[in-house]
Amino acid sequence: MISRLRAVHRALLTVLITGGSVTAVLLGAALARLLRRRERPWISGPYRLWGRWLTRALGTRTTVEGAPPAAPFLLVTNHLGYLDIPLLASLADCTFIAKAEIASWPVAGMLCRSVDTIFVDRESRRDVVRVGEQITRVLEEGRGVVLFAEATTSPGETVQPFKTSLLAPVARLGLPVHHATLSYRTDAGQPPARDSVCWWGETEFLPHFLGLLRLPKIYATVRFGANPIQDSDRKELAERLRGAMLETFIPVIDSETSCESTKP
Repeated sequence: MISRLRAVHRALLTVLITGGSVTAVLLGAALARLLRRRERPWISGPYRLWGRWLTRALGTRTTVEGAPPAAPFLLVTNHLGYLDIPLLASLADCTFIAKAEIASWPVAGMLCRSVDTIFVDRESRRDVVRVGEQITRVLEEGRGVVLFAEATTSPGETVQPFKTSLLAPVARLGLPVHHATLSYRTDAGQPPARDSVCWWGETEFLPHFLGLLRLPKIYATVRFGANPIQDSDRKELAERLRGAMLETFIPVIDSETSCESTKP
């Protein structure tokens, strides 16, 4: 009964926070155009607050190890599920690189477009130049760019091999790339994070999200790497980034096991 009430309460908060943030972003952008000001400062504030408020509303307790990179930056992280987005948005002024299909999704597409997400056609080599130009534009505006180089989500057993085509625009620019790893766990006696927090495989979104809303707490750990990596070869860049991330990665484990025991 308590878990159901918790889910209802958090669902309402999610709708209010997300709806209010999108409205603030759209109004801010319109006002900036009216006043002939730069749009981004009017967007980044509500977007960052959305990440902070939403993660808290969902019961997330976040531990950050290392320092988030100062904007402008390029950041590569592993990808565990939809919670990664507000989690990272709460920590830095950033935009995300996402697969082009998301732009046409009913709700997620609108949300992504409202915060200037960079969409990439992973099957088109010609898209490399266009995406590179958009990355350059975002960096010149003083913002960060986040890329999930695995190109899919996982249960968090390891950092999966990267889809090197996603790194082609980054390698082409020859800029340093920061890296971070994400991990989640739940309380003892609760469904393990690999199933209840990580969203992967063929799991449908709505049943999974309802299950996540019922969790008393979610413990998130974000580990930022100390030194950025630079390489003009996309395959070499991918290998070096993944190697560095594996050194700091905390596997997603059962709730009964402490994260402390997995630290190198």
